[in-house]
Amino acid sequence: MWMVNLGGLLLIALIVWWFWLYRPRTGSQASEELVILVENGTYSPARIKVAAQTPLRLIFMRKDPSPCAETLLFPTLQLSETLPLNKAKTIQLPALAPGEYAFHCQMQMYRGTLLVEQQG
Repeated sequence: MWMVNLGGLLLIALIVWWFWLYRPRTGSQASEELVILVENGTYSPARIKVAAQTPLRLIFMRKDPSPCAETLLFPTLQLSETLPLNKAKTIQLPALAPGEYAFHCQMQMYRGTLLVEQQG
């Protein structure tokens, strides 16, 4: 009985970590183009820093066959794209004002942030 309880507690801890405590890899500095891998339930990199007022090309490579990984949303930019499996999909973004722009799948299980910062 104690094994079932321990297993349940570990599962709860994993869920809390994944949805509320997990912080994705940070620090990818993109100039004009960046490749983002979609695999194992994550975007990699998931936090992208870019310069403000610079057009940007994001190339998403979906390796995860999950149906959730198929849709990419940038809600603030009113952008929705379908990511094909094992093929690159280029998303052209205009020059953006400084701020944080979230991107995610339709169920928000895959999450990322585009950090647009003023240079100089």
